[in-house]
Amino acid sequence: MSNANVTAPIPRNIATREATWVRWLLIAITLVFLTAFLFVPLLSVFVEALRNGVDAYWEALKEPDALSAIKLTVLVAVIAVPLNLVFGLAAAWAIAKFEFRGKSLLITLIDLPFSVSPVIAGLVYVLLFGLQGWMGPWLAEHDIQLIFAVPGLVLATLFVTFPFIARELIPLMQEQGKEEEEAAVSLGASGWQTFWHVTLPNVKWGLLYGVILCNARAMGEFGAVSVVSGHIRGFTNTMPLHVEVLYNEYNFVAAFAVASLLALLALVTLIAKTWVEWHTQRERSAAH
Repeated sequence: MSNANVTAPIPRNIATREATWVRWLLIAITLVFLTAFLFVPLLSVFVEALRNGVDAYWEALKEPDALSAIKLTVLVAVIAVPLNLVFGLAAAWAIAKFEFRGKSLLITLIDLPFSVSPVIAGLVYVLLFGLQGWMGPWLAEHDIQLIFAVPGLVLATLFVTFPFIARELIPLMQEQGKEEEEAAVSLGASGWQTFWHVTLPNVKWGLLYGVILCNARAMGEFGAVSVVSGHIRGFTNTMPLHVEVLYNEYNFVAAFAVASLLALLALVTLIAKTWVEWHTQRERSAAH
C-alpha cells in the first residue's frame, strides 16, 4: 500500500496552540479583571474594617446588635442547611435512580430559585404568611408568627438555597448509574442498607461540595431575607442586613468589620471547595 494515503496523526492539543503573545495577553486580561473586580474590593473590605485599629474592629464585632446578627445568621444556616441536605439527597436519589411521572416537573421546580429573584421569593412569603396575607389571619388566631421572625428567615433561606445540594448530586448519581444498587439489592440488602453503604459513599464528596455552597449562600443571602425580616435590629437582622443598616448610618468601620466576616466566610468556602475538588479528582484518578 502506498504511503501517500497514510495521514499523519493530528496532535491532540493543536486547537490550543496559540502564539505565545496571545496566551500571555489572555492571562494578562484575566489577571487585570480579577484584580479589579475581586482582589481590590476584597482587600478594601479588610482595609476599611481595620482603619481605626484592631481594637475598634473587635469593638464593632462585640457590639450587641452585631453579635445578635452573627448568632442569627449561624442559627438560620444551622437549620436550613441540614433540611436542604435531606431534601437534596432525597430528590437526587429519586431523579437519578428511578423513573416516575412528574420527573421533569420536579427537576424544573428544583431549578426555580435560580430563575426567580430572591426579592420576589420573599414577597411571596409575605403575601402568604403576612398579617394581611392569605394565611395571615389563621396564623394570628393561633399566635403563630412566621414573617418578621426567625421562621420566616428560615423559609426564605430554604427557598433560595435548596437547589444547591440537589443540583450537585443529580448529575453525579446519573453518571454513576444504578448497577451497584441493583447488585446490592440482588444480594439481599434493604433499601436503607443500599443507600447507606453503596449510594452515600459514592457521592460523599459531591454531597460535601453541595453543602459548602449551600452554607455559603445561606449565610450571605440578602434579598429574600430582607423582605421577610422587617429589619428589626437585634432580632431579625442577619449579618448582610446588619451591614446595610450600619452603612446607611455612616458607621463605615463597623459595617466593614461585619462585612469582613462574610468575606472570610467566602475565603473559607473557596478553600473548602478547592479541597473537595482535589479529593474528588484524586479518587477519580485512583479509580481509573
